[in-house]
Amino acid sequence: MKLLLLTCSLLLLPFSVISQDTNAKAGSRFVLTPEIMLGQSASANSDFPDRKLQTQLILNFGWDHKNNFHEWATRLKGPKTGISIGYTNYGNSEEIGSSITVLPFIEFNAFRKEKLKILTGMGLSYFNIKYDSISNPNNQAITNNIVWSFRVFMYYQFLTSKNLKHRVGLGYYHHSNGHTRLPNQGLNSFLISFSVEIKKSNPVSAKPKREFNKSRYSYISLRTGYSKNVLSKAFNETKGVYTISGEYGQVINKFFKLGGGFYYRFYQHYYDYIVDNESLVQDGEEFDFFKEDPWRYATNIGLFVTGEFLLSHFGIEGQIGVNLHKPAYRIDWRINQGWSYVPKDIPDNAVLGEFDSKFNKKHLISTRLGIKYYFFSTLKIPKNNVYAAFHINSNLGQADFGEFSLGYVYRFNFKEIINK
Repeated sequence: MKLLLLTCSLLLLPFSVISQDTNAKAGSRFVLTPEIMLGQSASANSDFPDRKLQTQLILNFGWDHKNNFHEWATRLKGPKTGISIGYTNYGNSEEIGSSITVLPFIEFNAFRKEKLKILTGMGLSYFNIKYDSISNPNNQAITNNIVWSFRVFMYYQFLTSKNLKHRVGLGYYHHSNGHTRLPNQGLNSFLISFSVEIKKSNPVSAKPKREFNKSRYSYISLRTGYSKNVLSKAFNETKGVYTISGEYGQVINKFFKLGGGFYYRFYQHYYDYIVDNESLVQDGEEFDFFKEDPWRYATNIGLFVTGEFLLSHFGIEGQIGVNLHKPAYRIDWRINQGWSYVPKDIPDNAVLGEFDSKFNKKHLISTRLGIKYYFFSTLKIPKNNVYAAFHINSNLGQADFGEFSLGYVYRFNFKEIINK
């Protein structure tokens, strides 16, 4: 519960700060956007419950930064930021139920077209119905009441007036528990949207458009992270994942960060599986040599490249990495990609996961998406900065763990090119 409250605070705090930093004096306008969505959820597993049309009612509370003259807003061509609060009925009240979602978002112009928008966000959802092996065995999509949610939509503005913009949209919603309990098939929904953007009737006072100098500076950063995940249905207790990471890179024009570095992770589940002499590491079995050095075989080492948009106190980061060393993922794959339930004591006739091309890709590629809160505004290019963050980590799109982290950033070599 403490981790949940901390994460909720992390999700909501940046937008509270943005709303203070980008008030009317900065040229931003408050925007309220009621939204109705209709669509269907894909089957998460065989025998997934039948369902009728999915319906969503959403209120989007945000700020339009088109006339915000802070540098990040100007360089990003006036995006919108805010929080969505929504209710969803999934068309089957007994086996899938309904959910309430709180989701911070950011919205950009698409393809430099004023009428086309792309919205993306990540947040939390509460489901009133979840998987139960006895009373609700066919819904293997949602296993926790509280799960992570991800949303990406494209909108087209087809009718506008001074204070109203009517929009139609198409997009995708994903719900998952971040691999904290199995089964975790996740719920994927494809939806159409109808919304009306309502702006305050009193326009903000215009300010002269500012021209910003080009700039660039280097940085180094260190972070440490903590999470919990599960190993399999038979090992369904959450245990720790510990991370240390370092990176070097550059920040261009104070709003886009591009860097690369390394990560080191230790998986408690992998370590315990080895030292407890479970089935696949017993003498004569495929991974019996892991017992020679359990710590080494329970670790993960890799390299990554990362990109991040810096919005004053707030950052949106995407990362892709290559695993140089993750040997115990082979045990993970054997257990989870074979029989639908592989017991702790694996029988000789068990069907286990095969090391095919799908395995090779997921074993090699790691991905990471999340948000950061910087304690000092990045617009002020501080020499030293610290941040708190939450990220979803995955094996090429397959959830691995959700991570809370703390990081330190040191800035040097600031260069500014004066516009002539």
